[in-house]
Amino acid sequence: MRVVVAEDLFLLREGLVRLLKAHGLEIAAAVDSAPGLLEPPTFTDDGLRAALEARKQIPGLPVLVLSQYVEQLYARELLADHAGGVGYLLKDRVFNDDQFIDAVRTVAAGGTMMDPDVVAKLLGRRAKDEPLARLSAREREVLELMAEGRSNSAIAQRLFVTEKAVSKHSTSIFSKLDLIPSDDDNRRVLAVLAYLNS
Repeated sequence: MRVVVAEDLFLLREGLVRLLKAHGLEIAAAVDSAPGLLEPPTFTDDGLRAALEARKQIPGLPVLVLSQYVEQLYARELLADHAGGVGYLLKDRVFNDDQFIDAVRTVAAGGTMMDPDVVAKLLGRRAKDEPLARLSAREREVLELMAEGRSNSAIAQRLFVTEKAVSKHSTSIFSKLDLIPSDDDNRRVLAVLAYLNS
């Protein structure tokens, strides 16, 4: 796997490069600014804007944002293209290298990894939306864990239920949100987007 690291702080950038290399990842480039990564104009939130611009230039490009704070607009935009392969972690909540490398690999494989605080912020302004109001309390718990990027197995462990029960809840969620099976759409991603955008 080849990785590009964009981080303005020297020590953090070099630390990320060493950590990724130690886990067998190839560093294609390590830059200190958004213009160094792409060539957009400079903005206050360069890293997040660069991530969005990179996804625009190369649709489906896996992008993992490691940020000091939650910027709701950009987080929503990253999730909005339905392509998967996105992550948004908070720097002060990455507690060990295995957790971080797991997030990198999940995003690279097309998965979604969201820090629980990011999910909470995105949901904070949410009003009760009619389709979501149809969900049971347990279905809401399952959907929230989906939004954090958890697999069915991880959700089952977290909620102390079987994986089969999580699958049944997921099917019910898709039905209640009117998400019909389709070869073109990922219902799991669409359900998470409905949850985050409501």
